[in-house]
Amino acid sequence: MSKPNRPVIDLRIGAVRAAIWANDHDGETYHTTSFSRLYKTDEGDWRDTVSFRRDDLLPLAKLADQAHTRILELQKEAREAAEEENHAEA
Repeated sequence: MSKPNRPVIDLRIGAVRAAIWANDHDGETYHTTSFSRLYKTDEGDWRDTVSFRRDDLLPLAKLADQAHTRILELQKEAREAAEEENHAEA
């Protein structure tokens, strides 16, 4: 059974969520981000949507900024780990 694909980082402000995903392609890792908003139905069930209301836009923008910063940090960590590995092999 395969392991479920989960975000490497999950960020939230209120009902707005940013999920950062790691994707491997040709030996390289790149990151993508998906945004969603949680809401409760009249029946009390939780759902998510990719449509945002006016009051969601500022939290969405802040999450986009945070996601960008976190991805840069992940890339820096990966670069430093690769450099450390190269120095250890030398």
